Amino acid sequence: MGVRITVIIAVFSLLYSSLVFKLYTVQVEGRERYEAEAFSFHMKNGYLNPLRGGIYFTDKSGAVLPAAINKEYPTIYAVPKDVKDAVYTAEILSDISMRDKEELVTILNKKDDLYEPVIKKATDEEVTKVLENNFGCLEGKKGCVDIEYKRSRLYPLGTLAAHLLGFVSADESVGGAYGVEFYYNGELKGVAGVPEGDRIVQSAKAGDDLRLTIDLNIQKEAEKILSVLVEKYKAEKGTVIVQDPKTGKILAMGSTPTFDLNSYNKYELKNFLNPAVQAVYEPGSIFKIITMASALDAGAITPQTTYVDTGSLTLNGKTIRNWDLKAHGKLTMTQVIEGSVNTGAAFAENTLGHDNFYKYLVKFGFKDKTGIDLPEEILGSLRPLEVDRRDINFATASFGQGVSMTPVSLLRAMSAIANHGVMMKPYLNADLDPVVVGRVVSEEASREVVGMMVSAVNKAEIARIKSYTVAGKTGTAQVSDFTRGGYTDEVINTYIGFAPAYDPKFVILIKIDKPAGAPLAGLTVVPAFRDLAQFILNYYNVPPDDLVNNQ
Repeated sequence: MGVRITVIIAVFSLLYSSLVFKLYTVQVEGRERYEAEAFSFHMKNGYLNPLRGGIYFTDKSGAVLPAAINKEYPTIYAVPKDVKDAVYTAEILSDISMRDKEELVTILNKKDDLYEPVIKKATDEEVTKVLENNFGCLEGKKGCVDIEYKRSRLYPLGTLAAHLLGFVSADESVGGAYGVEFYYNGELKGVAGVPEGDRIVQSAKAGDDLRLTIDLNIQKEAEKILSVLVEKYKAEKGTVIVQDPKTGKILAMGSTPTFDLNSYNKYELKNFLNPAVQAVYEPGSIFKIITMASALDAGAITPQTTYVDTGSLTLNGKTIRNWDLKAHGKLTMTQVIEGSVNTGAAFAENTLGHDNFYKYLVKFGFKDKTGIDLPEEILGSLRPLEVDRRDINFATASFGQGVSMTPVSLLRAMSAIANHGVMMKPYLNADLDPVVVGRVVSEEASREVVGMMVSAVNKAEIARIKSYTVAGKTGTAQVSDFTRGGYTDEVINTYIGFAPAYDPKFVILIKIDKPAGAPLAGLTVVPAFRDLAQFILNYYNVPPDDLVNNQ
């Protein structure tokens, strides 16, 4: 009896020891493996991935319209741990995905790897081919390739506002890349779930949605007009921005050439930079408005102040000439703006004084970034006025040559003039409050220079819109020659204008680089401005303010 009990105890002790050993093997030695499998399962089924917030445009009624949303796409993936024949599997997957065979072999030979995506956002054809090959992950199968549906970013508008929006990188650890996808990545991405062993101790938290100030209808029309303009004049590129000068809201921002956000991997990196905030240029004659506004505000001139134009001005051994190579005789400052006379701008700057002129350029914000909510904004330069204070440099700066700025910086300054002398910070997040940067010039100086701009529009006629007062100014700037110094024969054409002139609902900047044949801005960007301005006036149902100008 005692022997039998002893044997039973021994057997159960062995069984218990085996169970303890098995538990030790599973819970200690196999812990990492099972945790990895659990993590892989949670990741595969999206339990740890937060839902990324959507990005939305608005319209004049406040309705939100999707610009970036999430959609489930088929992902073809492999389980390298269970792949029996890596070479065989890689050959088939290479034919389907067009990925390098040797690269796939390396991936499929990772014997402890439980999950490797092969094709993200797979097409129906690619899915069909995988199913036809019947890879499966059952015993005896060589492959172990399967299909799952994963959330990915969809941009319903394709190329529209591509530089502004940016995109979500294929590398999920990177998140947003470029544009507001990058700038607001922290808010959009949400908070990942937290696993502990085979449990989820903290569920994923979805990211916040982002409403932008961009009006979809204005954005579409602005990009359409810009695209036609660039194509018509065979320009290298172009940019258009529309802003509400009273608040700083950006209503549209686009550039061409653009790219398709849904297939960004087919484009070079240089395509993703936003020229509105990440490229500087010399603005040309538009800058005469800044010069005049500064001199008017300081009381150095009035719109009726006169000088005698001889057609040229020689300073420090260099000669400035008017764009038309003509001498116009006695002119008022208003006539200088009407005729875009270079020597007249130089006269106004010299009357104001170099030190005061520079101080006003600082007030207009050309020494600071605008602070717009877009990534990696760059800063222009006033360097020629700081390190080489010769008269010639101040004279050329008076009409926008030798100094540089981004389009959005120039637009901010001109919007301050439109907004009765008060500068607003440009912004895109519709949930932000407008920010006043400060008063740049007096309301009186603003009204005087706006009147000069209106006079220029009425005289040139191209930008006139029936029954509305329109203020605007052209800029035709020569492109710098960075190899030999000086300037090339190529030009950059810009127009900035607003309407109604004395109570503007928008300010438009439209710019094209290197149009074929170097035409004047009046032939290229001015008609494009007029078409876009007419559209916006109609879109907002803005009542006419100029019943005298009804033709």
